[in-house]
Amino acid sequence: MLDDTDRRLLRHLLADPGIPMNDLAERANVAPATAWRRVERLTEAGIIRAQEAIIDWRALGYTVEVSLRFSLDKTVPRAFDEFTAAAREVPEVLAIETFLGRVDLRLNVIARDMAHWQEIYRQRILTLPHITDIEALMLISTLKHAEALPV
Repeated sequence: MLDDTDRRLLRHLLADPGIPMNDLAERANVAPATAWRRVERLTEAGIIRAQEAIIDWRALGYTVEVSLRFSLDKTVPRAFDEFTAAAREVPEVLAIETFLGRVDLRLNVIARDMAHWQEIYRQRILTLPHITDIEALMLISTLKHAEALPV
């Protein structure tokens, strides 16, 4: 179980994943050796999986985000596997998520502008295999996006 020191370390790592260990220790008010041991233990336990860069795709000129909900042809035994394999090949697909219920999968797709979106949709999305139904939801604004957990 996590104690207060672990939580402090995790909060600082979430705020600044590239923080040097000495700075992390100072901010968490522990000795550098303690911070190093704790971070190593949290990593070995699978609590910390990686330290990563988060790229703002909007800063790279992508202004359109669309969430697509798909229902697949359930009469085809490998429909799910073939669809997800093909969807992984579309560079503009940021996420592929599966669901229980009426919707089988959701893709989050980005585009530079509406013309680019139309090209992606017609040439890459509509050609994905085994689609029986598709619903597009265009993102207007994000009201909350939390990168951090409440630790």
